[in-house]
Amino acid sequence: MSSIKELSDLSNRRALITGANGNLGRVFADTLAELGADLYLVDLPGTNLEEQSYELNKKWGVRVEFSTCDLESQNSRTEFISKLSNTSSMLNILVNNAAFVGSSLIDGWNVPFEQQSVDVWRRVMEVNLIAIFDLCQGLHPLMRASVGANIVNITSIYGISGPDWSLYENTDMGNPAAYASSKSGLIGLTRWLAATLSPKIRVNAIAPGGILRNQPVEFVNRYCNGVPLGRMATEEDLRGVLAFLATDLSKYVTGQILTVDGGRGIL
Repeated sequence: MSSIKELSDLSNRRALITGANGNLGRVFADTLAELGADLYLVDLPGTNLEEQSYELNKKWGVRVEFSTCDLESQNSRTEFISKLSNTSSMLNILVNNAAFVGSSLIDGWNVPFEQQSVDVWRRVMEVNLIAIFDLCQGLHPLMRASVGANIVNITSIYGISGPDWSLYENTDMGNPAAYASSKSGLIGLTRWLAATLSPKIRVNAIAPGGILRNQPVEFVNRYCNGVPLGRMATEEDLRGVLAFLATDLSKYVTGQILTVDGGRGIL
């Protein structure tokens, strides 16, 4: 019988994390490094992956490599996939964490339905859905030859449920249709990949609820009133779920969407 410690040990395994320098990405990288995984960090040009890699190596003693890649660009993705495939002999874990989350400065994004832009839709789908398919397709030969191979996609509760517009009243926040649609599509892709890549590669997803990030007090209070656990999530709340899905603790789990929402979805 294997011990829990043995099942959660990622020594001699390698994990690739996209969006690795972001809020969730940094927590994910630290989590997998603590479990012993060597890391390959990926994020946009201009992000400080070098410093992050140094800190993780110093803290956990694992090997950390990094590369920039603009996931919105087909050429950039193709170049990255080719580079990794030609220089690596294994990839055990792929965490598709990077996402187009937009900003109020982008025309046609955080605006009323009538003003939401088809051009922005194309950008969102390119990063949040097409790029993930591209990476999974391009890297799956490398993963099939690796022990304990698994893919973890990061979706959202808004890929499962529609928005509660009362939460956003009297704030400048929004909930664009393209974001929800891309995350819903990722849930479908997760299940399709799980059925297609089995038994060599497991594929699951995490659907976080709202994460506390300096939102207006009015929004936070309204949101928390609808959560049985009484608060919004923090990045730390995703550590255990990722550790479960990325390790042999979940070696008989595939095609699942694990919701981490404090119980909001049960109400």
